[in-house]
Amino acid sequence: MNVTVIGTGYVGTVTGACLAYLGHRVWCVDTDLSKIEKLRAGKSPIYEPGLEELIAMAQERGGLEFETDLTEPVRQSDVIFVAVGTPPLPSGASNLAYVEAAARSIGAAMDSSRFRVVVNKSTVPVGCGNLVGALVREGLSEEASRFVTFGVASNPEFLREGSAIHDSLYPDRIVVGAEDSATMGVMQELYAGLAAQEFPDPWFAPRPMTACQVPIVATTLTSAEMIKYSANAFLANKIGFANEISNICEKVGADVTEVMTGIGLDSRIGSKFLNAGIGWGGSCFGKDVESLLHTSGEYGYRAHLLEASITVNKAQRLVVIQKLQEKLFILKGRTIGLLGLSFKPNTDDLRDAPSLQIAEKLIQMGARVRAYDPIAMDSCREQYPDLRVLYCNDVLSLAEHADALVVVTEWPEFGELNLAEVASRMDHAVMVDGRNLFSPERAAAAGFDYTGIGRAGFRVNGVRTHQQ
Repeated sequence: MNVTVIGTGYVGTVTGACLAYLGHRVWCVDTDLSKIEKLRAGKSPIYEPGLEELIAMAQERGGLEFETDLTEPVRQSDVIFVAVGTPPLPSGASNLAYVEAAARSIGAAMDSSRFRVVVNKSTVPVGCGNLVGALVREGLSEEASRFVTFGVASNPEFLREGSAIHDSLYPDRIVVGAEDSATMGVMQELYAGLAAQEFPDPWFAPRPMTACQVPIVATTLTSAEMIKYSANAFLANKIGFANEISNICEKVGADVTEVMTGIGLDSRIGSKFLNAGIGWGGSCFGKDVESLLHTSGEYGYRAHLLEASITVNKAQRLVVIQKLQEKLFILKGRTIGLLGLSFKPNTDDLRDAPSLQIAEKLIQMGARVRAYDPIAMDSCREQYPDLRVLYCNDVLSLAEHADALVVVTEWPEFGELNLAEVASRMDHAVMVDGRNLFSPERAAAAGFDYTGIGRAGFRVNGVRTHQQ
């Protein structure tokens, strides 16, 4: 099939590359010429493992092109994805300006040569399927409005940054919302090969042994939109629950890692997203929960659980500051090193990253802040030029004469550090492990005064010892 993807951000670029790899002819369209030129040169505008390799393979298999003008791609396409940004407004509502502009432009480019499906891939509030349909019609010329036929679908994405290609090629489910059988039929045809898993797996994203036929969940437009928001809200609440329990564990002398292991083995609960730490970040959870809160408010309903999720997450980030004060007492004039800047490993995404709030709070309190991240430092320099952080070339430079280290991002390479060498470089070998990356025993044996999240005590030689 012929497919246009409008927007070459995170979702649009990955979606376009994956659909082309599956054998479809795809045009990725963006008004940002610099991004298009970069993509034409085989370079991804975002950091995502394997994406550049997939783009190269997709160009060979199905045909993948990058354009700034959507007119010709739309006219040749059977399916047009809208994958533009929907950043949050101060009210918590989603900014739909880019979605609205894309919908009108699609209408202006349409002719009557074929039936087309316009797909909301962007995360949009409930009701936007109807809005997009109306805006596409507004964009049609008076003559075209008599002959052009199209349908509107909602096809939310469930990608995790750092594993987006895996999530796209081997999804748990494919959710499609539509109001008519013709639209649903086109979407089922588009995803037939993916659903049947009838494609060779790329060498950098091997098919899991457990992979099987992927269910296509067919719903109404409204239900598909709610599925996306509900999934992210649930995951945000699950992380928030783990963090709430971690704070209680510290009060009563329990270890949250043991507690979460124990409850995660319950098949009704599951172990994923039960890691206590310094809270979630990124572009999805906060924005989507706030948007869902805004929607519920429009209908006169107060969603107390969703409100609590936001409150708990904001408070959890400041736990690091409290633990540093407990260890060092005075933070003014201290040198604190942050291990990691991105909100999670395998991405350079700094949107709502806990590192930024922690750094700003430490700087306000008079501390000198250093940072090391294997990927995200250039992004941080560019996006936050006024952030008074000293960027270090490696972990040992970060540790030199530092008073404390804070594990902010659980990059795999941090787990392989020679902790004894790191501790030996520090003036005070204090570690606040905001992700419970290290075992307390290993850190203590290396010479660290260690504290994790929700670990009131730990075992040395089999004996439970209080951290403080």
